[in-house]
Amino acid sequence: MPTDPLALALAVAGILIGGVMKGATGAGAPVIAVPMLALAFDVSTAVAIFTIPNLLSNGWQSWQYRDHQAPDGFTRALALAGVGGAVAGTLLLVSLPSAFLEGLAALVICAYIGFRLARPGWSLSWAAARKSVWPVGAAAGVLQGAIGVSAPISVTFLNAMRLDRLQFVATIAIFFLAMSLVQIPMMASFGLMTPRVALLGLGAFALIVAAMPVGAAIARRLPPQAFDWLILGLLAVVAMRLGLSAFAPSAA
Repeated sequence: MPTDPLALALAVAGILIGGVMKGATGAGAPVIAVPMLALAFDVSTAVAIFTIPNLLSNGWQSWQYRDHQAPDGFTRALALAGVGGAVAGTLLLVSLPSAFLEGLAALVICAYIGFRLARPGWSLSWAAARKSVWPVGAAAGVLQGAIGVSAPISVTFLNAMRLDRLQFVATIAIFFLAMSLVQIPMMASFGLMTPRVALLGLGAFALIVAAMPVGAAIARRLPPQAFDWLILGLLAVVAMRLGLSAFAPSAA
């Protein structure tokens, strides 16, 4: 358990904000919550904790939106590619030092912010998306397994396809669900998914469920652009904090 009350408070705030974001957009909770959890715990524990809410929330959304999947087996292909990537990413998670993973998480978040700012209107044709679904899904899976955040690839990819909201939620939910089903037993076999971590994950899930209606209400009132700027600003702060944490051991 973390001993720093401020770090623990930030972790709880990150989970709540992630729940708000999921309620508002249907995705994005790990982008906020996992880096904030990593401030209180190490990266591997943060990733393990959040596999539980990933499994439960996306399992529910997969069922809720089951009639709105992208056509032609696209969702299945993305999920299978993500599973393969998540296996490789989980192996990286248990073999690489925490400081390296924190630095990697900070770089990935910075890349995500940079891309969102540089190419806000970027779009991808359906034909191009079908051709690239396997490598994109695998790359996103590696990020999900290694640092618990695949949004820089997965969410950007699906947003660029200009899917409607129901298709987007159905597709991303199955993608995350499939990876969680693989990550959890692998983490248990490596000793990362302990009973205490599972309980923390259930607590994180309860916070997300409590915050999601707030996100839905905000989405009806706040201009999407304003919400995006708020989230990007928070991510920039989190990336800076993770970067400082990653370099602290070498500076000592």
